[in-house]
Amino acid sequence: MRKFLIASHGRLASGIASSCQILTGSTENITVIDAYLDESRIEPKIEAFFNALNPEDQAIMMSDLYGGSVNQVMARVLADHPDAFLITGINLALVLELIVDKESVLTKEQLLEVISMSREAMQLVEWENEEAPQAAADDFF
Repeated sequence: MRKFLIASHGRLASGIASSCQILTGSTENITVIDAYLDESRIEPKIEAFFNALNPEDQAIMMSDLYGGSVNQVMARVLADHPDAFLITGINLALVLELIVDKESVLTKEQLLEVISMSREAMQLVEWENEEAPQAAADDFF
């Protein structure tokens, strides 16, 4: 089974988990670390995540910002857990794709594909129809 650890500066991680709960109905395989809200260190929380894994579980860690302190701590964990993956610069599209995918274990190539798809979810949205804004807004949803 895939297990996810999402960590961020502040409450971004729990916000993403909350959105996943609303959209999918489940966050049972997601562990969240909202870092730097108090003086506690994140290393023990990461260690607890790995200690709770079963041998057949796949660990996928996700962080908010490449090179940020949260990401740096998580990257050091990879040395002790070479089968784990760490994805940084996450967005909701990425997390949703990963948690709803039914594959039991994802390969590096599959993860790279999901990352590519999640990048495409980021777009600049511009209003194109100024004559009938309400009709166009209704059509969008």
